[in-house]
Amino acid sequence: MAIQEHKQFNFWYTLAAILLLLLFQSMWTSYRTVETLPYSSLLEQLEKGNVEEVWVSENQVRGRLVEPLPSGRREFVTVRVDPELAAALAKHNVRFTGTVQSTLLSDILGWVLPMALLIGFWYWMIRRMQRGVGGGLLSVGKSKAKVYVETDVKVGFDDVAGVDEAKAELQEIVGFLKNPEEYGRLGARLPKGILLVGPPGTGKTLLARAVAGEAGVPFFSINGSEFVEMFVGVGAARVRDLFAEASKQAPAIIFIDEIDALGRARGAFGNFGGHDEKEQTLNQLLAELDGFDPRGGLVLLAATNRPEILDPALLRAGRFDRQVLVDRPDRVGRVQILKVHVRKIRMDPSLELEEIAALTPGFTGADLANLVNEAAIVATRNGREHVGLKDFTEAIERIVAGLEKRNRVMNPLERKVVAYHEMGHAIVALALPGQDPVHKVSVIPRGIGALGYTLQRPTGDRYLMTRTELENRMAVLLGGRAAEVLVFGEISTGAADDLDRVTEIARSIVTRYGMSEELGLVVYEPQRQALLPVQPIVPTPRNHAEQTAREIDEAVRNFVTRAFEKATAILVENREGLERAAEALLERETLVEKEILELVGLPPREPEEAGA
Repeated sequence: MAIQEHKQFNFWYTLAAILLLLLFQSMWTSYRTVETLPYSSLLEQLEKGNVEEVWVSENQVRGRLVEPLPSGRREFVTVRVDPELAAALAKHNVRFTGTVQSTLLSDILGWVLPMALLIGFWYWMIRRMQRGVGGGLLSVGKSKAKVYVETDVKVGFDDVAGVDEAKAELQEIVGFLKNPEEYGRLGARLPKGILLVGPPGTGKTLLARAVAGEAGVPFFSINGSEFVEMFVGVGAARVRDLFAEASKQAPAIIFIDEIDALGRARGAFGNFGGHDEKEQTLNQLLAELDGFDPRGGLVLLAATNRPEILDPALLRAGRFDRQVLVDRPDRVGRVQILKVHVRKIRMDPSLELEEIAALTPGFTGADLANLVNEAAIVATRNGREHVGLKDFTEAIERIVAGLEKRNRVMNPLERKVVAYHEMGHAIVALALPGQDPVHKVSVIPRGIGALGYTLQRPTGDRYLMTRTELENRMAVLLGGRAAEVLVFGEISTGAADDLDRVTEIARSIVTRYGMSEELGLVVYEPQRQALLPVQPIVPTPRNHAEQTAREIDEAVRNFVTRAFEKATAILVENREGLERAAEALLERETLVEKEILELVGLPPREPEEAGA
């Protein structure tokens, strides 16, 4: 298609050049053979009888002479003059000629300019429509990949921290691209495809760009959704064009971000609109993965946070040979990531990044980058010279709990209920072993719907939890409701989120973890493999009988009831402390763990009980 367009382009330019050449030749011939005479000279030639033939128009007289003029020309042209004026001028022997008023400007303004504006408008409209459908009909099948060279990437492995295992896997790819003879001396071949899998914000795209920056090869970057267009077959054409362009510049890296938009399992979600087009695009990608030779130095990198919906044919060996997990960083990884991001801010020299890493379990690399920026904003707002621990703590609260809503006015009764509710959470958490430390308790509204909050931050990363720890966590969540019942003899809507989380934990204990004596070591709900915390559109089919479902509901209810009773017993035992702490919270609005322990009269927590 591109060759035909090029030929057509040359043909029109050649035709225009020929027409311009003919027009110039005609004008030059007319200039060389036609003499412009004054009108008086024409009258003299008439008296001499030297005029052979004339052509009279409204303003001009053209003709041919019998004998040529001194210039050697026989053809002439002149402008007519009014006969009476010509006779009077001739009588007094005055040489005269006519003049033609130029109409070039009026012709341009009256005809050429409107036509040029009209043609320009239509050209602009056509170009705009072509951009709307992907660059025009002739380029609709072209790949939209952005190509970066080494100088454009400017990202290396030094800029990536906290994912050492994934980085080590990808360093082998760099070695293959830089020194294929050394890495292939024992017969090993370069992996065709590497799939980066992990939650959002963990640095998958950054890792892919770091590979290109370290290898120093062209980097073709494209999003999976850019293959899909309104025309059938466009996606497959763009896949072909992408691999063809990358092969010409091999060794090179192709990076497809969000490949789940392109590689969704075929036939798994019904034949809705656009399904056939996506299948054609996926089929073409599978064919290209089978067709290219990795010995040419072409590597396909892809990233997704939804690996469970990808087509199995895409994940088999020989296509995506490796799946690299880019998970949330652990405590050491968070320290490394923070070191990268704090280079851009003016940090307090006495600040230890290990303290911040201990307060941020579960944070991804993107979360930590946002945290550093928020802390710098807080320090700037408060007029400090450096960013310190207090700024980071406030930024963590801002991210985890939401923005403070000091202007939200609550009546005294609501504020009192919130104070007792939050203090119920805190006291139960401080009384039970194995629970996360209470960082802060506040009755200042935050976020969208939180009228108060109890902030617990773990001191370490947890990967396993026992049944006792889960039951204690349920008791902490129910501590707010238990305090309301104990103090006011009434319940409110403030525990809605707590009840939702408690029910989820209890149901997981019964149906997923096999921790219920009544139902045994049986899993009644499959483990969800999704990296994103989303609810499935289609409910999971139930694989047990109605009687078993009733027993599950009873077991869940029993776990929740026992947790509520445990929370109530703790608060009854510490009733006086609950009153003192709630009154202090209403007065000060915010309390930290040390203050709560002193008000309630509980012993300080042992380090081994505080974390983890």
